[in-house]
Amino acid sequence: MKNIINWKLFFILIGACIIASLLVLPYEIALVPALAKLFSSKLIIAAFVQAAVFFSIATFFGLLLAKRTGFSLPILEGALKGEKQGNNLKSILGLSASMGILAGLLIILLSLLFPHLSVTFLKAEMSVATWKRFLASFYGGIAEEILCRLFLMTLLAWIFSKIKKTPEGRPIKTGIWLSIILAAILFGLGHLPITGDLTVITPVVVLRAILLNGVPGIIFGWLYWKKGLESAIIAHFSADIVIHVITPLVATLFIR
Repeated sequence: MKNIINWKLFFILIGACIIASLLVLPYEIALVPALAKLFSSKLIIAAFVQAAVFFSIATFFGLLLAKRTGFSLPILEGALKGEKQGNNLKSILGLSASMGILAGLLIILLSLLFPHLSVTFLKAEMSVATWKRFLASFYGGIAEEILCRLFLMTLLAWIFSKIKKTPEGRPIKTGIWLSIILAAILFGLGHLPITGDLTVITPVVVLRAILLNGVPGIIFGWLYWKKGLESAIIAHFSADIVIHVITPLVATLFIR
C-alpha cells in the first residue's frame, strides 16, 4: 500500500483541486444568483469536504492506473525526485499555451453555429466580474483536467487495454484515441448542470455542450498522452483565459 502510488504527488494534486474548487465559488455564485442565498461558511466547508472526498478518489485511481497505461505527470514527478525541471517546463510551455489558445479560438468559432444560445451564455459571462472569471479558470485547468484526463481518460484507456494491448501491456493507439474522444464527450456533458441554470436543456443545447467542450477536450487529451498532464493543465487554463476572461472583455465593445 505504501508504494502503490506516489503519495506526495497525490496530496499535491488534492491540495490543488481543493484550492481550485474554492476559487471557482465566486464565479458560480455570480453566474447563478440563486446560489448567493445559500452562501455561508457552511457552504464553504461543504465545498471543501466534497472536493476533498471526490478528488481524492479520482486522483488515487488516476495515479494508480496511469502507472499501468503509460500516462504521467513528468514535471511534477521529476521535481519530487529532486530533478531540476526548468528546461522541461520551458519545452512544453509554448506548445501547451498555443494549443490552449487554439482550443479557445475553436470554441469561439464553433459557438457561431449556435448564435442565440451563445449570445445568451456570453451575456451571462459578461455579468460576472473579471476577477471571478479569472479565478474560475484555475478550476478548469487544474480540477477538470485531473478529473477528465488523469482519472476518466486513464480509466478508459486501462479498460480498452483489457481488450487489446501492446506487448508491454499498455493500451494500443486505437484504445488511447477512443479514450481521448469518449472522455472529451463526457467532459462536454459534464457542463450541462450549470448550463441548465441558464437555459432549458434541449437536444441543441446538449449538442452544443458536446461540440464546444469535446473539441478542446480532444486537444487536452492528446497533450496528456504525448506531453503529460501538466501540458494539458496549461492548455486548459490558457483556453479558459481566452473564453472566460478575454472574450467577455472584448464582447463589451460590441454587446450592451
